[in-house]
Amino acid sequence: MSWSGPEDVLLSTSLASYLDKKLLVLLRDGRKLLGILRSFDQFANVVLEGACDRVIVGDLYCDIPLGLYVIRGENVVLIGELDLEREELPAHMICVSAAEIKRAQRAERDATDLKGSMRKRMEFLDLD
Repeated sequence: MSWSGPEDVLLSTSLASYLDKKLLVLLRDGRKLLGILRSFDQFANVVLEGACDRVIVGDLYCDIPLGLYVIRGENVVLIGELDLEREELPAHMICVSAAEIKRAQRAERDATDLKGSMRKRMEFLDLD
């Protein structure tokens, strides 16, 4: 492949090289979206086709379908191409329904809240 000019270098470093490819998009709020990149602009606003929200809790995961999805660029932390040749998830991961993953998320959140409240109650002990 030969480069004809500096504009080709800019094109190769932009999202144009990811058009029509399956991507993983990590958002500021921690969500992980998968989908095929169909469009983007100078602000990194992106359009994913066949998008799904991958929710992972421990060894459980669920892909919640979203369809055609527009993501505002300021919410994007990372964009990466998925290798279609490789397995997406480790073998020990178990696919569950959306209702089951929501229950697992709630239980994880409750456990984290309880841990935080217990820590606050124990601050007076000064265990250091």
